[in-house]
Parts: sequence; C-alpha cells; structure tokens
Amino acid sequence: MTLGQIASACGGRLCNCDESFVVTDVITDSRKISDGSVFVALKGDKFDGHNFVSQVYSQGAVCAIVNEGFENNSGFAVIEVRDTHAALRDIAAYYRGRFDIPAVAITGSVGKTSTKDMVSGVLDERYKVLKTEGNFNNEIGLPLTAFRMSADDEIAVFEMGMSAFGEISRLTRIATPEVAILTNIGISHIEKLGSQENILKAKLEVLEGMPSGATLILNGDDEFLKGVIGTVAVETLSYGIENKNCDIVAFNISKFADATEFDVEVDGEKHRIRINVPGVHHVYNALAAILVGIIYNMDIEEIKKGILEFKPLGMRQDVIELADKKIIKDCYNASPASMKSGLEVLSVTPPKFEDAEYRQVAVLGDMLELGDYSEDAHRHVGGLCCDYDIGCLIAVGPNAKFVAEGAIEKGFNSSELYVFYDTASAKEHIKDILMPNDVILFKGSRGMRLEEIADFVAEN
Repeated sequence: MTLGQIASACGGRLCNCDESFVVTDVITDSRKISDGSVFVALKGDKFDGHNFVSQVYSQGAVCAIVNEGFENNSGFAVIEVRDTHAALRDIAAYYRGRFDIPAVAITGSVGKTSTKDMVSGVLDERYKVLKTEGNFNNEIGLPLTAFRMSADDEIAVFEMGMSAFGEISRLTRIATPEVAILTNIGISHIEKLGSQENILKAKLEVLEGMPSGATLILNGDDEFLKGVIGTVAVETLSYGIENKNCDIVAFNISKFADATEFDVEVDGEKHRIRINVPGVHHVYNALAAILVGIIYNMDIEEIKKGILEFKPLGMRQDVIELADKKIIKDCYNASPASMKSGLEVLSVTPPKFEDAEYRQVAVLGDMLELGDYSEDAHRHVGGLCCDYDIGCLIAVGPNAKFVAEGAIEKGFNSSELYVFYDTASAKEHIKDILMPNDVILFKGSRGMRLEEIADFVAEN
C-alpha cells in the first residue's frame, strides 16, 4: 500500500508525507520496526505508542500513525487520525479487501484455537492457508493477521475472541468470512456480558461481516446454539455427538491415552477418524473441520490426514515426561467446560510406570471473569474431580475454597485435598505433596500463572 492509500483508508491527514511512497508493512510493536514500516501508535491502559515515535524513525520507519494532537516537534512524517485503534482496523479492512480470498472465522467460548488449528490443518492438505498465529484473535491481533495476506494465499482462517459487545462486529467487518464456526456458548467473560444469552448475541455479531450465500457452522449439542439453527439469514450446518439431528454426527467414540477415534458418515459412507490427542472435546473440533473441508470440496482422505496431523500448541495439553512423573500443562485459559475437558484428559493419561502405583493429581487454579457465577462454577469443578476419580486435588487461588467445598460435597477424600490461596504458596509446598509416578494436570486461567508451578516441578 502507499501512504496515500493508507491515509484514505483510515480517514487520516498526511503530514510531511510522500503519499506515493509504498510501505513494506504495518507494525504496532516498536521492537519489530524495519526499513519501510508504518508504525501505528496505539495507546492502552499501561502503554502509549506515541512515546516511541522518535525511536521507530531511527529504526527505519517511514511514517507513524498518531492521534490528533500529537506534538510532532521533530517534523516526522505522520498520519493524524482521531483514534489509532480504529485506524488500524480500517487499514486492515482496506488491505484485506484487495484480495479475493475466501475466509473462515472461528469464535466461541471454548475451543477456538484448537478448532482453528484443526480447520487450518485440514485445509492445508489442499490449499495455501493464512491463519491466525497464537492468540492474535483480538482487535489488534486480527488486523496484524490480515496484513500478512498475500496473493499466494488461497484461503484464510481467522480466530475471533471477544469480551464485550461490538468486538466481534468490528472483527468480522475486517475478515468478511464466507464461513463462520461457533464452537459453543459458555460463561467465559460473563462478568462483563451478564448472561449466556448476551454472550450468544455477541458471538452472532460475526454474521454482520458475512456476505450473502455464507454458511454458519454450529455446535448442535450446545443448548444455546441449537436454537440458532435455521433462524438466521445464512445457511446453517450443525455438528454434534448427542444431537442426532445434526448434519454430521460422531459415533462409536473410543478414548485412548494418546488419541481419540470416532466414526462419522459422509455421503452415505462410514469413515473412521483418528485424532492424535486425547479428549472427547477434540471430536467437536474435528467435526467442524470436516464440514469446512466438505464445503471447500476436499475429499475425505485429505480431511482425515489433516485431522491426524493436529497437535495442540502453546500451553494447551502439553504433556511433559519427567524422570518419575508426567505433567499435563494446560495453563492458557480456563472455564468450567475446559476444566472438564482437562480432567477427562487427566483421567485417561497413563503414568510414567504403568506397573507401579500412581495418582492422578489435579492442580486447579481460579477461573477468572465469571462474575456472579464464580462461586457455583468453582464448586461445580470441584465436584467434577469426583466424577473423574481424581486421586489428589490441589486448588489454587481466591476461589480455591469453593473448589474444595464442591469436591467434599461429592465425597472427595479430604486427606488428598489441599487449598492454597495464591500461586506462590502452592509453589512453596507442592514438592511435599507430589509423589513418584504422579500424573499431574495444571489447569487454570492465564492470570493464575500456574505454568510457573508446573515449570518449577519440571525443573526440580
């Protein structure tokens, strides 16, 4: 893009700029500036990109996008805008619009990233895929993903996160997806949105950026999403396990320590699908990926291969083999649904030495942003530890007492129950609690930093 096109896209005013200059990229992180970059000076609660304008010019930036009123005493080339955050989105929407490339959007309360990676893996068997990397799923991350689009790409897969009304609306207008997947409606971020009905309403904002002829793929086992089927202005397809009325249904599910298998019927033929990770929750991700593959004219063998190569990334179900223990590090985020999935995985993970005694140990941190639902949700998770026959429970955080109470109410052995009200205390005592051959799940919201305890155990 030229500086003139960028200014036009965001309604900005060029100052000391050559509008014909062609830029190499659009950057929001001053540490990543290179020759030819445009720097967008974003302002947050704890940082202000305007403080780094001088620095980025010394690194090779050709222009900075700044808020009106910025004191440009050095005469740098800038584009003045009312709001640099809105400008970033507007420029990304303009740039994405230059490519006639189909896009898939994925949102929901739980499972967005795993579904995104599963869908991308399937599509990658036939197409060159641009996908959201890591957790770049917000109003800064998604525009940066869009800026990576090139003429070589054949399809894009965008993950969309949100915590309030309007966010998905703004993201979908950038991505303009012709296919969207809603994984489920849980209680993540319910503190801000107030109810699951409002969460559903916020997630359905994805429709606002979808063109005519688009397709919405829904989890038909979700109590809130099943009511959406056939009620919106786009085609709806559904997937499920329990709801046999879905367009695609998994059956004959087999759970293993290192994999999950299921049958599915496609075009009247039964196929056995294997996922090389444990957990029934991944079956839902795979079903969504199968539907996307079918929409984009892929054959079932390509789809099966793409699913087979799926592997969770980051701190999601990362199994670490120690000399005398196993750790399952799943510390990226947490909600009642993902806690249940984590405990299920723990329950089927074998110990280091299968011929020796062992315990399945759940180290569970607080689930954040649940508002008035928090106490009941934590009690529920405590009760799940009994349902999955967990041998030892270590609850960590201000809500740990509710996890413990929920477990005891279900009959959990109090002698194998430990409560710590902060991460530091749990880290201090955990070596005294753990035993050889334990299989240990670390699961909690990102803000609880349970990975610090997991890493401590792994290193000691």
